[in-house]
Parts: sequence; structure tokens; C-alpha cells
Amino acid sequence: MTDLHGVLAEYVRDGSVPGAVGLVAGGDRVEVAAAGHADLDGTRPMARDSIFRIASATKPIIAAAVMILIEDGRIALDEPVGHWLPELSAPAVVRTPGAPLDDMVPAARPITVFDLLTFRSGYGFPSDFSLPAVQPLFSELKQGPPQPQLVAAPQEWMAALSRIPLLYQPGEAWLYNTCSDIQGVLIARVADRPLPEFLAERLLEPLGMVDTGFFVPAGKLDRFTSYYRTDPAGGLQLVDAPNGQWSSPPAFPSGAGGLVSTVDDWYRFARMLLAEGTVDGRRLLSPGSVRQMTTDQLTNPGPARCQPAVPGGPGLGLRRLGRRGDHRRLEPARSLRLDRRYRNRSAPDRIHRYRHHPAQPGPNGRTDRTRTDAGLLAVRGARVKCRLPPLPHRRS
Repeated sequence: MTDLHGVLAEYVRDGSVPGAVGLVAGGDRVEVAAAGHADLDGTRPMARDSIFRIASATKPIIAAAVMILIEDGRIALDEPVGHWLPELSAPAVVRTPGAPLDDMVPAARPITVFDLLTFRSGYGFPSDFSLPAVQPLFSELKQGPPQPQLVAAPQEWMAALSRIPLLYQPGEAWLYNTCSDIQGVLIARVADRPLPEFLAERLLEPLGMVDTGFFVPAGKLDRFTSYYRTDPAGGLQLVDAPNGQWSSPPAFPSGAGGLVSTVDDWYRFARMLLAEGTVDGRRLLSPGSVRQMTTDQLTNPGPARCQPAVPGGPGLGLRRLGRRGDHRRLEPARSLRLDRRYRNRSAPDRIHRYRHHPAQPGPNGRTDRTRTDAGLLAVRGARVKCRLPPLPHRRS
């Protein structure tokens, strides 16, 4: 494998990030490296078990939880969500995307579970963030850069959502982000328990993802990285410290971008998908559910606005980057406006520069491409059928 540490160290040297952690897997080989520090002060070296705000890498985990409920027979892909989310039982739609909020027509059909999983409910971010029906997503729902302590509890959040008209008819257009937050509320109501509890019992604990959750306990804050954005002078400005917004449980656990995790935890989730739903001999998802998640759902013939121009097209919570040889590459479904760079130095797959939620627009409707966690978190590749490497010993 390539010198992964050298690749990461370049980002530290050029000042893009104070530190970085990366993992590349190919077949039965895994390379992990850490470079730099977890903060600008340089007091805490970056380490393999450093904890990051994983932003949109939350989305495929939430989608997997929805698929678990489908396999349990609690909900169905084609089922209208109005039974569980009565706030969305009779949505209105703006007459045209640019129409004012009071120019509405009834939805032509109900929103389904499949619409939420494919980001086609009618709620979410289009390419133009200035549209009237998009603005309340920022002002009322606090969509955009994650602010876990500022978002209302699910009941209040859903009530606010119900007062916002859809931008498009259900099933008509792919819109980013909001559907994952709605999925989180759906999971909690169908399971009749808080989202963090369901996620822990059915996914995180079976996978051994012991450092993944919606907040960082006090005993782990020493491993939590700081969160920065670029200031006007080009330097890094602190946005959230380890003892900040993720240091206590949020009222609204965001399915769109609320989780924290480590590179090894996310690798465990990726390994489960690549093993068609199994981990250590235990099945968490059926192969059929994993295929649904990793199969392009939107680029069949249809309206152009249903076809975001992403390589391979989006599946359910993931987008498929295609294949190189016998390697399958997956990453979280994300906006088309990502700022990203790839480096390839004879590695079996690409290293992904993971900026902290760069696709999320700010309240002014502009995409902030400068926000970054204190590090780089990269997970790529693994053979579809291979002997998977043993996982390292984990602290509980």
C-alpha cells in the first residue's frame, strides 16, 4: 500500500487541517495512519481512536436502520409515512419551485418510505438555496451546518416541518439532506423508542461501534477533535471545541449529520455492507437490503431533476462510485456541491479528503466550503468477497 501517513501529512503541512486520520482497506490488507494534532494548540496528538463529527456519513447508518425496520415487517418501502408521521399526511406543495410560500397546491400522492430513502419526499436542498420554500429549512428547522444543541425536539421539529410546503411533488425531484432527518424521526416512532436507543441496540452495539453516537461522553472528550472553519484571513477559526455542542445529548438526534465516530467504527459499518449484511457471523441486514442500499435507484429513465449527476447514482443512503477491478467503492450519499480532492498513489483505492459537512449551506443560502473537522477521516474499499482482516481490540 501507499504511504498513507505521507498523504495525510501533506494536508497538515499545508495548513488545511491540524491533524488527520485515514484508513484504506483492500482485500485482507488494512492501512491506518494518523498525522498532526486534534487541535490547533498541538496539545493532543491525532490518534487512530480520535473521535470526529462524521456529518453526512451519518446518513447511510440511518438508512440501514430504516431497512432493519422494513425487514422486521414494521414498515414497507411503498408505505405512506402519514400513519407514523401524521404531520406529513396531507402536505402542500408550492405551485412552482420559485413560487411564494402561500402559492400552494395539494400533494398529488402521499410521501412514502421509499421517497424518504431516495431523498424524493419534496423536502430538502436543491441547487438554488435562495428559493422561498427552502429558506424555512434554515430558519425554522436549523438545517445546514450541524448545531445539535440548537435544534428543537422531534415533536416540535415535525410540527414546524408540517408548516413548510414541499418544493416538489413527492417522487418528482432529488433534494439533499432533510429526508435523513425525517428518517430519524420515523425510526423512533415506528420502534416506539428514541432513535439513539434503537440505533445502539440494532446496529452500533452488534457492530462493536463503541465510539459512535450522538454525543461524546465526558470520559471520551480527551479523544474528541475540535471543529474549525476558515476565517477571512485564511486561517482556521474554532467553531466547536470538544466540550461544546456534542458534549451532551441533543434534543433532536439528527439522522442527517449528528453522529460522532472513529475511523475504525465507520470501517466496521462499511465491512458489514461489503459482507452483505453480516458481521462476525451475525446477520444484521439481508443481502437484499444491502443491494437496495448500494444499487442506483434514480438514474433509470425519468425526469432529469430526479437524476443528480453523481457517478454511479445514489442508492438508499449511499452512492455507488462504481468498480475498479473486483473492488466495490461506496460512500455516503451527498450533495453535488462537495469540495473534495482525491489522491491516488498506487493505493488500491482513493483517499478522500473529508471536510466537515462542506455541502451544507449556511443561513444566507451559500455553501460554506471551508468548514473542517480537525482531521481527515477516510474509509475506502474492501473486496466484495474476501477474507476480512481481524479488527483491532476495542476499548469499551
